[in-house]
Amino acid sequence: MEPQHSLKLYAGWGDMDWNSHMANTAYLNKVVDARVTMLAERGFPLTEFVRLRLGVVIMKDELEYRREVKWMDEINITFLVAGLASDGSRFKVKNEIFRSDGELCAKVTSIGGFMNLDARKLVAPPESILEAYRSLPRTEDYVELPSSIKTKD
Repeated sequence: MEPQHSLKLYAGWGDMDWNSHMANTAYLNKVVDARVTMLAERGFPLTEFVRLRLGVVIMKDELEYRREVKWMDEINITFLVAGLASDGSRFKVKNEIFRSDGELCAKVTSIGGFMNLDARKLVAPPESILEAYRSLPRTEDYVELPSSIKTKD
């Protein structure tokens, strides 16, 4: 298996909840940072998505907690592709969040697609973005997903 893409971040003040550990929404925000960074490193910064009038839409997030992350803990977020439609219109990605001591703190699995921001409908991404996703490390349980594009009968 290829090495996983990963991003090192810190749990900040705004990430904390009433119980003095990282809030559930903070986990979701941190994995988005990891995904956006991964795409930027492959030539697709946010400015390119704006230019293309293309957005990323998450249709489902599943979050599994293992250990606490506290304020100013260093975290490492891994990124793997768990599924992709042949046209790239739908993807499934898995992120794992580790503390600097190596403890697995959470797993996030997300299913998403791409939206044309003008037409407000799901679309297949440009081939270059699809190739970026295809080049990423995959999970061992990787599956081919159905397309999000509705065909006219």
